[in-house]
Amino acid sequence: MSKLDKRLNAYRPDLADMRLQGQVKAAKFVEGTKMTVSAPTLALRAKPDLSCGFITQALLGDDVEVFDQQDGWAWIKMLKDGYVGYVDVLGLANENASMTHQISVPSTFIYPKADLKSQPAVRVFLNSRLAIVSQNGEWSETAQGGFIYTSHIAEIGGTDGPELPNDPVAIAEQFLNVPYLWGGSTSNGLDCSALVQQAYHACGLECPRDSDMIENDIGQHGSNSLQRGDLVFWDGHIGLMQDAENLIHANGHHMAVVTERFARAEKRISEIYGSEARFKRP
Repeated sequence: MSKLDKRLNAYRPDLADMRLQGQVKAAKFVEGTKMTVSAPTLALRAKPDLSCGFITQALLGDDVEVFDQQDGWAWIKMLKDGYVGYVDVLGLANENASMTHQISVPSTFIYPKADLKSQPAVRVFLNSRLAIVSQNGEWSETAQGGFIYTSHIAEIGGTDGPELPNDPVAIAEQFLNVPYLWGGSTSNGLDCSALVQQAYHACGLECPRDSDMIENDIGQHGSNSLQRGDLVFWDGHIGLMQDAENLIHANGHHMAVVTERFARAEKRISEIYGSEARFKRP
């Protein structure tokens, strides 16, 4: 049997996703149970261990499949990008309401009342999904009873309200100076591939989580003439071209999302990762 990517396939010696029967060996195969992320963010880890750094973050309203629950941990597969990992089970809920809107700004707050002075205000992030049950002027009410500023959300797949943007680079630019955080996926901190993924998701476009997955799945190999929106890859790193000469990327050298001259960045990054830059045009 060929070895499947464990980042995207839920299988262990004792348990595996029912859809993987015949592809992997496991003592038991089960169907996943659909649940929804109920916390503002939820860290996914490769092991059910808090000392194990997280590999990505799920966001409020994300749908997941749960294959196992033990000792406060749930073993899940994210439906939006297929990522597999362990999360705190308290961050999940059996959500019945259909998600109707997504957050369209880097971050905002859900308030207990339609009043910007009401507390506690809960910070939520770009691409988080909400079930909106009513809208009254500046405020929209969620199925859980909280209120969010209407101009900070966009309808999912709908025609009412503001349309989703169509320029991932413009979204990435909203994250300038956000700190670099390995595994992070929000304006509190994020890594290079999360910057690209969040920018694409904000535009209603599918995008996998890691840079090698993005390189495999998105775009055509580009020419020597770079332009805005081109994706740039090294082994283990990714960025977006702002224009023919400037790169925007989250990186550990600056420990932040920055814009810099591509020629300068290319030399440094190629030396660090031991690979030349590769380009793809979406």
